[in-house]
Parts: sequence; C-alpha cells; structure tokens
Amino acid sequence: MAVVGVGLYVQGSLEAVRLYCEAFDMELGYHVLRQDGKGYYHAELSRRGEPALSVVEAEHAPGANPVQLGITFESRAQLEKAYGLLIQGGECELEPQPLPWSPWAACLRDRFGVRWFLSLPQYRPGEDFVPEV
Repeated sequence: MAVVGVGLYVQGSLEAVRLYCEAFDMELGYHVLRQDGKGYYHAELSRRGEPALSVVEAEHAPGANPVQLGITFESRAQLEKAYGLLIQGGECELEPQPLPWSPWAACLRDRFGVRWFLSLPQYRPGEDFVPEV
C-alpha cells in the first residue's frame, strides 16, 4: 500500500506552520530550519500521531495552485475554527454552507496561496442530483 504525502511550499513557512497546527489541531514533528533561520527547510506536521503535511519555505512565491487540499472535521465547531483562522488574509471561494454531499463545507485560499476544502463527513447525493452549472 502506498502512502501519499502532501507537501506545501509557501513563503512564510514559520507562520504557516503555526497557523496550520492551530487550525487543524496538528503538532510540529521532525523539522529543520533553513540556515538563515527564516523558514523551514522541512517541517512535518501530524494529527493524532499520524503524518499529515510537510511544509517547506518556497524560494519564490508559488504561482497558480491547481491543487485543493481537503480536510474532514468531526464537528461544525472544528470546521468553523479552521475556517476563521485560514480566511484571515485569504480569499473565500465558497462560504460555509450545506452541499448536496456534505452537511457543512467551505472552500478558501489562505494567505499563503493554499486552496482548502473544509467539510464535515460526506455522503453521496441522491441519484437524481444534477449540479447547477
């Protein structure tokens, strides 16, 4: 079985690690600071002892980001906490709301340019569901 890792290359990695740890109840694990001390050469974040993300200081601002990371929360309060933290300096792409496949979800781009899909546990919509385009 292959394990897929997610690496985030951001400018401002010290701040990004603090934000993601607080927003997603993660812990900073193994990490190496850059020689200048102004960012992480590599930082591993875990949640409940399980690897979750790695964060690296990007030399240049990332361009358009075609990837969206999804995080599923156990409660609406947890989702709202993460949304409230991540939206600061970011941009909302979908206000928190119910969706045909989730009782509560939101999409945003944080101030580091990372796109997030935040959701409560999902389910399949009915067979008659037709998306509005």
